[in-house]
Amino acid sequence: MLIQTVLAAARDVFSPALRRILWKSIGLTVALLALVWLGLTHLLDIFLTGHHLSEAYPFLDTLAVFLAGFGLFVALAYLLPAVSALVAGYFLDDVAEVVERGSYPADPPGQPLPFGKALLYGLRFAALSLAVNLVALLLLFVPGINIGVFFAANAYLLSREYFELAAGRFWGPEDAKRLRAEHRGTVLGAGVVLACLVLVPVLNLITPIFGVAMMVHLHKALMARRLADGRAGGPLRVEVGRRAS
Repeated sequence: MLIQTVLAAARDVFSPALRRILWKSIGLTVALLALVWLGLTHLLDIFLTGHHLSEAYPFLDTLAVFLAGFGLFVALAYLLPAVSALVAGYFLDDVAEVVERGSYPADPPGQPLPFGKALLYGLRFAALSLAVNLVALLLLFVPGINIGVFFAANAYLLSREYFELAAGRFWGPEDAKRLRAEHRGTVLGAGVVLACLVLVPVLNLITPIFGVAMMVHLHKALMARRLADGRAGGPLRVEVGRRAS
């Protein structure tokens, strides 16, 4: 199931139907990361100037330039999960509608989340992700532990956020959480895929669109399996009712 959803999402991300949204998503992601980078370098410059460190130690100017450039790549890795949550919340319904219409035309469409609610979900997750990744960043110089914390934390956080965003178009928050908990292994596996994607430079810029598309497919596959198995309980009762209507 997981392999099929990954392949389906990969096809969708680069399809003509999603191409415009993909470029907008990449543009917004890069813009947000650039703003953070500029802010951090400006704060570094203020710190050096305010303490007259540049005058006393001229080499610090060169070091600051190096850190500013290197910091862009570090920020991309550690800030992208948080930034991607904001971008995913912003483009959630646009991406989900294209995927649902193209791959599941016979199914009832999901209900768009109110923009404020989707953005709130994104902000909530971004704050949590930022806190977790700051901890991972503090462990940057501890070999092994750093990458392990970063990978494990983001696999869990990304799986939870993206799946509940996609499922939230069909169920209330508690139903979406319960569905994720019932299929935690499969959903976490999807999160591992996203955590791997975040680690790939440049390609990680497609994380928001790819993540939403993959979780839409995964949600549909899980519901189809539940219906085939005849399991009733939780969100399945609502799904059966919707299909019957």
